[in-house]
Amino acid sequence: MRLGATLDRFIHLNRQTPALLWSFAYFFLLLTAYYLLRPVRDAMGASSNVLDVFPAPLVAWFAVRGIALGEYTLQALFTGTFVIMLVLQPFYGALVANFPRKTFLPLIYGLFIACMLGFYWAFDRQMPGRGAVFFIWVAVFNLFAVSVFWSFMADIFTDAQARQVYGYIAAGGTLGGFLGPVLAQGLVKSVGVAPLLLVSAGLLGLCVLCLTSLSKWASSHTEKGIKDTDIIGGSMWAGLQLVWRTPMLRALAGLMVFGVGVGTLLYNEQAAIARAFFSSDEARTQFFSRIDLWINALTLTIQLLLTRALLGRYGVAPLLLIPAFAILIGFAALTASPLPLLVAAVQIATRAGEFSLSKPARETLYTRVDRESRYKGKAVIDTAVYRGADLVFAWVHKGLAAFGSSTVFAAGFVVAALMTLNAWRVIQTVKRMRNQ
Repeated sequence: MRLGATLDRFIHLNRQTPALLWSFAYFFLLLTAYYLLRPVRDAMGASSNVLDVFPAPLVAWFAVRGIALGEYTLQALFTGTFVIMLVLQPFYGALVANFPRKTFLPLIYGLFIACMLGFYWAFDRQMPGRGAVFFIWVAVFNLFAVSVFWSFMADIFTDAQARQVYGYIAAGGTLGGFLGPVLAQGLVKSVGVAPLLLVSAGLLGLCVLCLTSLSKWASSHTEKGIKDTDIIGGSMWAGLQLVWRTPMLRALAGLMVFGVGVGTLLYNEQAAIARAFFSSDEARTQFFSRIDLWINALTLTIQLLLTRALLGRYGVAPLLLIPAFAILIGFAALTASPLPLLVAAVQIATRAGEFSLSKPARETLYTRVDRESRYKGKAVIDTAVYRGADLVFAWVHKGLAAFGSSTVFAAGFVVAALMTLNAWRVIQTVKRMRNQ
């Protein structure tokens, strides 16, 4: 009965705002494509064979200097990811500044498709050192592709509309996140790892069809009056400046830093467990796929039953604070009893809370800022700030891990407390914006 009522509300909203169905399909395809790749990426990051991850000359260069690169796999990968994110920022800023969205959005996804085809070739031939490049590329793909999706949504929907439809749109992504691991588990057994990249590339091609159709519709129907031929303009470096001087963007950047810190500490512990218990890429891929399935099942349930109701009635406050307090409780439990099963349970709760509550709440806030902040400032937060925090906490974890899991999780509790304080800061900033 409740599911039927949810479907009826979706149909009713889509009659009022036909962009909802296109957006739902777009995010579904995008997240399916990503979650096909994520288990492969995680398997590379947790690989016990350093030559699968890094090129042999790089491994030898570090070995000559007394450094076993395999002992710093995740730290090295996160460092490389952060550097690439910084390098790409001005190029992305230049695209957004000089081309309309009908040009730069398909171009970004077209480049990702071309890269997937190249990685298929590398995996099909078992090219040594492919793991590091692929791990970094998937991180770039995830953050940029999803970031521009939500920037596009904020271009189309007003704040009032976003509160009504973002929960459903996020549910489309969750369904994709559910289907991706299912496809990954099934295909990896029958055809191996490399063909997953071709399937993902095909799904991303369908995303381009969705965004093109959606952009044309939105140009003539959106209440904001934004056309897909409008050029944002401004500087290629404007994103960094906007985050620095805009109170809302600064608050969101702070929340991102500590939210990423919580996730990184958990992720690294999970990777250590996978490395200890699973010896092959296929086994690790299946392990990570199962965790993703649980996360997406819980996320979808919350999105369909709670997200829209809470966001529409109470605004962003409960959606930011409920996950924060859940994470605090989870890390407190892990500090007292760092059992592997509990680590997995807290990981599921943390990511499900992020995807079903925190992220839809944060994304609605971008409907209230100008387009330059929406695309450039948001991109800086979602990519450079995200990966910068990822890098810092990856190295923090490396230092804390020497003292045992309880120490790691005790530090995580402190980070979770800071995340909660920053969630409160965002809420207060929203209130001040309304009063101005």
